[in-house]
Amino acid sequence: MRRAPLIVTPGEPAGIGCEIALKAWQNRAAPFCLIDSPDHVRTTAKTLGLDIVITEIDSPSQFDHACDALQLIPLQWNSTPQKGFANPENADQVISAIERAANWCLCGDAAGMVTNPIHKSTLYEAGFSYPGHTEFLASFGTPTEGAPVMMLACESLRIVPVTVHIALKEVFKSLSRDLIIAKARLLSRSLRQEFGISQPRIAVCGLNPHAGENGTMGREDIDIIEPAIDALRQEGIAVTGPHPADSLFHPAARQTYDAVLGMYHDQVLIPLKTIDFYQGVNITLGLGFVRTSPDHGTGLDIAGKAIARADSLIASLKIADQLALAKGKGTAA
Repeated sequence: MRRAPLIVTPGEPAGIGCEIALKAWQNRAAPFCLIDSPDHVRTTAKTLGLDIVITEIDSPSQFDHACDALQLIPLQWNSTPQKGFANPENADQVISAIERAANWCLCGDAAGMVTNPIHKSTLYEAGFSYPGHTEFLASFGTPTEGAPVMMLACESLRIVPVTVHIALKEVFKSLSRDLIIAKARLLSRSLRQEFGISQPRIAVCGLNPHAGENGTMGREDIDIIEPAIDALRQEGIAVTGPHPADSLFHPAARQTYDAVLGMYHDQVLIPLKTIDFYQGVNITLGLGFVRTSPDHGTGLDIAGKAIARADSLIASLKIADQLALAKGKGTAA
C-alpha cells in the first residue's frame, strides 16, 4: 500500500499560486503533485532562482514517492500568464483544473486537494456562476447536511461563519434557527471525526453588539440564536452562547472552546487573521473529500516579485495531509 498524494491546483496563473507552490514543494510539507503549465512553472522557478527538475505525469495515480522531482500534471494556458494581470482567456483552464482535482479526489487517486486562490471577477467575466471555490466544489459528490461549511483555522483558533460571502445587510435576512443548527451539527461531527476531538466544545457568537443586550439592541439573538442553541443542547452537542463577539477571542477565552460559530464573515475572520495572518487555512467541511486552501488572495500586486510567502499554503498542505489520514484516504493500492 502506498499513500495517495495531494493535488495542488494552479488558481489564478497571473497571481502568486505557482510561486508559493514551488516554495511549498521545496519545504516538502506533504507529498503533492501540481497542475500547471510546464513553461509557466519553469519561468516562475527562474524568477525565484530555483533549478527545478520536473517530471510530467497524467494523473495523481502515477505519483512516485521515490521521485525527488516536482511531479507536474500539465495544462496549457490559452494565454501566456502575465504576472499581475488576470486574463479571462485562462478562466476555462482554471475551472477545469479544479474539476479534475475534485474528480481525482472522489475516485481516490488523490488523497485531497489544496486549491491556490482564484480571481473571482475574472472567472465571472468568463461565465463562472458560483460565488467561489467552496460553492463550486459543493456541486461535486454528495455533500452532507449543512454543507458546505467554510472553516478557517490556525494553531490557536478554528472559526466557522454561518453566512459567508453576502452583504452585511443580507445577514439579518439569511440567518435562521435551522441554518445555525445545520452548520453546528456538521462542525461538531467534523471536529470529532476529522480532528479527533472526542467531545467538541462550540462557542456561538451573538449577532448584535453585546449579543443583543437582552433584546435592547435587536431581538435576533433571543428569537433565532438562543432557540438554535437550546435545540443543539438537547441533541447532546456542547454549545455555549450567544456570546458577545468582542470578548470571545482573547487568549483566556480561546481556552474554553474548540471552535467558534459566528454569524457573519468578518465577525470571525478578522480575529483569526489578526491572530495568525500568515498561516491561516481555509478548510471546507462536508464535501466528502478533503479540500484546503491558503487563507489569502491571488496576490496580483506582488506576483512576479519573488516575495510571496508560502506559509499558508504549507500549512494547508499539512492540514490536508492530516485530514486525509483521518478519513482513511491517505493510502492507495
